[in-house]
Amino acid sequence: MIIDPKNTPFQDIHKLMIGSIVPRPIAFVSTISKNKKNNIAPFSYFNGVCSNPPTIMFAPARRGWDGSEKDTLINIRDTKEFVVNIVSESITEQMVKCSTDFESHVDEFSISGLTPIESKKINPPRLLESKINLECKLNQIVEIGDGTAGGGFIVIGTVILFHIDDKVLVNHKIDLKKLNPVGRLAGNWYTRPTDNFKIERKIKPNK
Repeated sequence: MIIDPKNTPFQDIHKLMIGSIVPRPIAFVSTISKNKKNNIAPFSYFNGVCSNPPTIMFAPARRGWDGSEKDTLINIRDTKEFVVNIVSESITEQMVKCSTDFESHVDEFSISGLTPIESKKINPPRLLESKINLECKLNQIVEIGDGTAGGGFIVIGTVILFHIDDKVLVNHKIDLKKLNPVGRLAGNWYTRPTDNFKIERKIKPNK
């Protein structure tokens, strides 16, 4: 089957994308508003960009029913700071509670029972229950689309400080089993990276 996005409702394209681009890591992003209200929300269009400087990106979409911007994006645009908290299976249910579209004055930390703690270099709090926190300064925001529902933004951030639980850091590498992260699939489905296999690769053809 061939599908042309120009002739297909964006809601159907969304289903195709989240069912095809799998599994997706989850950025559990904590921010603070200009009125000092905490916010935390998950985003699964998330990845690394480069390591020098350490840079990450995530993509908050516009709300599907009216095209409005989400609180996370507004807070980052206002303050230029945010924290990416990596999601382990132990906090998955609390993370899902934070995906509900609450009013902007609602503190999702309180709703979910999760614990905000002070960051070292920026104002937004990090998540105590997360085994890895990335304190980030905004690099840039790139808008995609025409400002209507179905469009979105790419938020690019520079990691200025890593917080890593000593238990998951082994020989300066992350122990996947101890981190026990979860990935996002389509609908209400998540996955664990527990069924792994290894393939050796060459850095150069003759090595």
